[in-house]
Amino acid sequence: MNTALLLAGGTGSRLSAEVPKQYLSIRGRMLITYALEPLLESRFIDTVVIVAEQRWMEPILQDARQAGLSTEKISGFAIPGSNRQSSILNGLEDILCRRSGKVNREDAEDTDTVLVHDAARPLISGKLIASCYAALGGHDGVMPVLPMKDTVYLSRDGRQVEGLFERSHIYGGQAPELFLLKKYCQANRVLIPDKIMEIRGSAEPAVMAGMDIVMIPGDERNFKITTREDLQRFRNCLI
Repeated sequence: MNTALLLAGGTGSRLSAEVPKQYLSIRGRMLITYALEPLLESRFIDTVVIVAEQRWMEPILQDARQAGLSTEKISGFAIPGSNRQSSILNGLEDILCRRSGKVNREDAEDTDTVLVHDAARPLISGKLIASCYAALGGHDGVMPVLPMKDTVYLSRDGRQVEGLFERSHIYGGQAPELFLLKKYCQANRVLIPDKIMEIRGSAEPAVMAGMDIVMIPGDERNFKITTREDLQRFRNCLI
């Protein structure tokens, strides 16, 4: 079974909006609905679990239906954690429980997968989703990346340059990231309770656990909305 885990539990504080950015209305529909649509339409994805606060669960479903989307693939919701990675773990545990029908029972198949995506990346394409699944064979996970265009410097105090990284060896990671479900869930479980709070990227627990993660070319349009400038850029893409 291939499950997509859509993260929508963030507060979006850097955007300084009245509601979290993923629930802002853009051209008559929530931002999250744009990210949800390709997941629901992908033939590679069997079911979708959304990480969201309780008060947003029904509005998400209503907005998706108003946008003309079928919500049959949405199997349920998981509650956000203390940070992004603990939210992911909550979602993973929810997926495993839904697979087994019993709490704490390991009933997932070795081939079951989870595709982790952010609601704040609304321009995910069906082509990128397909590329993730096509590249998984023989690996434990797949991560889309973009080559670094700018020169990257090291500075611990933010004032003085301490070193220079080799640009050709540096990549910017994107979502969605695809993992074998059981291995990825275990890689996150071992980080509880403290280390999971230090994780900055979805693939980090997998790399720490020695999972084989292959990189594929990302998509320049698949940018993350963090600032008001990003939001305007997204609006421009819809014109």
